[in-house]
Amino acid sequence: MAQGESSSILEEMQQQWASMAGMAGMFVGTILLGLSIQPVYDIPEARAFGEEGAAKVGNVVLEMFFILVFTVVIIWLARRGLDFAIKAIVMFALWFSMFYALQPYSALFWWLIGIESVYLVVSSTVVISTALMVLLHRYPEWYVVNGVGILVGAGVVTIIGISFVPVLIILFMVIAAVYDHWAVNKSKHMLELADTMIGLKLPVLLVAPKSSSYTFLDQEGDVMDRSAKLDDPSNGVQKTETKKPGPKGRDALFMGLGDVIFPGMLVISSITFLPDYGPVVFDFWGEPRKPVHLGARLVGMGTLLGGLFGYAALMTQVARGKPQAGLPLLNGGSILGYLIS
Repeated sequence: MAQGESSSILEEMQQQWASMAGMAGMFVGTILLGLSIQPVYDIPEARAFGEEGAAKVGNVVLEMFFILVFTVVIIWLARRGLDFAIKAIVMFALWFSMFYALQPYSALFWWLIGIESVYLVVSSTVVISTALMVLLHRYPEWYVVNGVGILVGAGVVTIIGISFVPVLIILFMVIAAVYDHWAVNKSKHMLELADTMIGLKLPVLLVAPKSSSYTFLDQEGDVMDRSAKLDDPSNGVQKTETKKPGPKGRDALFMGLGDVIFPGMLVISSITFLPDYGPVVFDFWGEPRKPVHLGARLVGMGTLLGGLFGYAALMTQVARGKPQAGLPLLNGGSILGYLIS
């Protein structure tokens, strides 16, 4: 990398430090929220494929197949203008994941006021999850999208993290990273998918504004497509300098929720399946929930730290102003952090 280019990237990162730091905070916050509810779901009945299925390679392949099918279906619907169908499918999936994340804290609330009722826990969680979905539909501003996205992300990392042993999670992450690189840089259908979700204002991504005047309500669903064309000679357009953020539209960083979920899955899996070594460091939920021991927690935190190093490396690429495949660096950093820990 030329010295002039390095200086330019550093300058861009300095200008965008607040939004990059905000995105890092959401990355960490989503995973920590998942960690907080992990003991509640660390039981055989909550695992997607049961206790024995947690170590079967075929189940990881099945999960990847589901992701591919979902992507194909959403893009097919988008190209036919069936936005309502896309929103209905995605909103239901988001609602379920958010219910998963909120239910332990709903139970905690009723317990604190001296009421133990499964009916009240379930019904109040349904009401809160539904209310947040309605708010998202009626007023999809960036902070609403982020709030829902963090809850959804925490639910998903917990659901998958408790369902597969770390070795299979790492395999899942490697496959997903290769696919992400191909989908962003070769086929580019991931950019089309991202623009579809941005246009529909769905919280399958996180938004970090670069300016106080930014509003996601006016964001058009062609951000990735326009950015990808800036440096493409075949389009007859050459980007000679990075465009300064305007009052609206393109003055925000975007990160797909999957870029948070995959590193978070490995964090949750390591704490769930590694041996109970060292003293208990987290026993918030009490019996009969399984407490978290120091050894597993250190590996989980090392994995998270590795993901943050991967995030920092990713931001040096994002500063160039072009869409980037996040999983190769984020997953690579997380896996390295896990192995070192």
